[in-house]
Amino acid sequence: MQASEVSCAVAAAMSIASSLGLTADDALILQNSNKLTLRLLPCDVLARVAPVEHHVAQFEIDLAQRLAGTRSPVAALEPRVEPRVYERAGFAVTLWTYYPTVSPQEISPAGYASALKRLHAGMRTVDVPAPHFTDRVDQAQQLVASRDRTPALADADRELLDAALRDLSRAIGGRGAPEQLLHGEPHPGNVLTTKNGPLFVDLETCCRGPVEFDLAHAPAEVAEHYPDVDQGLLRDCRILMLAMITTWRWDRDDQLPNGRQLGAEWLSQIRAALGDRWSGSGSCR
Repeated sequence: MQASEVSCAVAAAMSIASSLGLTADDALILQNSNKLTLRLLPCDVLARVAPVEHHVAQFEIDLAQRLAGTRSPVAALEPRVEPRVYERAGFAVTLWTYYPTVSPQEISPAGYASALKRLHAGMRTVDVPAPHFTDRVDQAQQLVASRDRTPALADADRELLDAALRDLSRAIGGRGAPEQLLHGEPHPGNVLTTKNGPLFVDLETCCRGPVEFDLAHAPAEVAEHYPDVDQGLLRDCRILMLAMITTWRWDRDDQLPNGRQLGAEWLSQIRAALGDRWSGSGSCR
């Protein structure tokens, strides 16, 4: 979220909480990316705030409620208010349970894999419309193709990303692996360490695809504890995921600190990872 929007977003969240009978005299910014994540005090509520035109909050709320019914390891909505999207001053706000971080903060690979397996099991029982993982790849390809949106991306790097996104997406789809509802981005930043164990947050990225696409976002050791992983498919998914997040870093509107530096480092990693898959014609074999 742009710096100019932050103060208004905070004010909107505090105003909504107060109108619902929650005492919100202060707000701590926990994360600022495409949305703002706040801890409202002293009511101790987690608020997620996004511009109304950009939010998919109702989908996230609906899915969180359904997954809670399956006892999946997901963060809960704030129980003291109605579970819905609240709008004020051009912002969409959702209210969630705040979970204090417990020690140790690092989740073991086995614990991570167990939680992700339970999440996937719950998701297999939930019938909701969700995009396919290739739809998200298409979004990345559109960004790569737009010189206006990625003006700093060099031509050679643009060609590399375009070919990696296109060819790896086709290769993954061509394997015919079983597909299901996925978290979409179950990386460590979207996993809370709580007294109730690991809990996944940020369900707005859910999509359909093979479980290896989710595993590609987790630390490498996690896959060693997840049953029946297709290692070849996982490798392709990891490179594809790296190409996608690299593309986001070259978006002119990207706000991740050191994002451009990370983008340059990841381009080198993609070249190295493709290795013998890369042909002289600029396509993956």
